[in-house]
Order: sequence, then C-alpha cells, then structure tokens
Amino acid sequence: MSPLFYILLSTFAISIIAIIGILALFVKEKILEKILLILVGLSAGAMMGGAFLHLIPEAVEEIGGVLPYLLVIVGFAVFFLVEKFLHWRHCHKGKCPIHTFGYMNLVGDGIHNFLDGLIIAATFMVDIRLGLITALAVALHEIPQEMGDFGVLVYAGFKKLKALVLNYASALMVVAGGIVGYFLGGTQNFVPYILPIAAGGFIYIAAVDLLPELKKEGKVLRFATSFIVFLVGIGMMLALRFLE
Repeated sequence: MSPLFYILLSTFAISIIAIIGILALFVKEKILEKILLILVGLSAGAMMGGAFLHLIPEAVEEIGGVLPYLLVIVGFAVFFLVEKFLHWRHCHKGKCPIHTFGYMNLVGDGIHNFLDGLIIAATFMVDIRLGLITALAVALHEIPQEMGDFGVLVYAGFKKLKALVLNYASALMVVAGGIVGYFLGGTQNFVPYILPIAAGGFIYIAAVDLLPELKKEGKVLRFATSFIVFLVGIGMMLALRFLE
C-alpha cells in the first residue's frame, strides 16, 4: 500500500482521540467542575514535558548550537504578543466571558498537531514500521494532551459542545500536516526550526496561563491533587521518550 494510505489512516485515527471529550458531555456539571482543575494540571504537565523532553531536544539534535534556544524565546515572545492581541480583541470592555488562554491553547495545540502530522509523514516515507511506531507514540501522547485541552477550553469558558468541536478542529491539523508532509516528499528541512518555536509556545501557555490557575486554588487537597496530576503529565511525556 502507498505511504499516503498509512499517513491518512494513522493521522485520522489520532485526530479521533480528541472525541474523547464527548464523554464529558454526559458528566454532570458538578462532577465536571471538580475534575476541570485536574485536567488543567494534566495539560500543563503534558505541555511542559512535551516542550523540554521532546521538542527542544529534537531541535537541538537537528540544528545544534544556540539557535534552537533562541527560537524557543521567539516562540515564547510570539505567544505573549498573540495573547495580548487576543486580550485587546476579546476583553476590551473589561469583561472576558472566555479567557484568552482558551484561544491560546487552540493555537498552540493546532501548531503542535500539524508538526506531528509532518513528522508522521516523514517517518512513513522512510519506513512503514518506523511510521507505525511514530504514530503510536504520537497517539499515546495525544490521549492526555487532548483530555487536558478539552478541560482547559471548558475551564476557559467555552460551552462543552463548542469546546469539543474546536478541540476536534485543532486535532484535524495532524491530518493536514500529514498531507503536506507527504507532498513535500518527506524532506521537511524547516521542521527542526518550527519545533523550538512550538516549544516556546507550550512553555508560555503552561507557565503563564495554566499553572497560575492551579496556584489560585485555596483548598490544599485540590491543589495537591492537581499538582500531582501535573507531575503525572510530565511523567507521561518522559515515558514516551522510550518509544521514540
């Protein structure tokens, strides 16, 4: 079979993981409210772990020197400016029914999913088995990531159905990345330069937007639980390094 078939099959399968959020539509509001902060912690941990344990090391290995670290700073600064613009655009009257970090999460996750698609395509173009291993690693990464992302969108103020639709739209970027990667012939020389920029965005979202939400929690037990889940998110990303 053509590598394109495997690329489309694996990326569509991965995008469906975002539908896991549909389960939350059947959860009672009081229960959902109790687990939202946990999902925020999980997403923050997955983002931090993904940035420091996957994206940055890969960029350093491919590019070398100080440039990857400079691009991380560029990514951090770009996401800061984008969030400031979104704040001006959506909260100019002082009322912000949907927090800007919800939109930021969609942007960051969309970029990350697109990069995943490029990487999956590149590996399938080299070897089918390598592509399957890479797709599996991405899928395992997406499970905690998408659960956390859905929770972040609801926590940011989106209605559950809208959060699910937007989260799936963001997840479909992995399919777009796979198609683009295939037609580029697996020669994505620009990918290593995008990785640290995406990492900078992830670090910004986790450190500036998500972790402060955990810090606001006044109840010791709830804070401790969400912080432990944050560490679990990092641990998951660490474990996935052994599958690469």
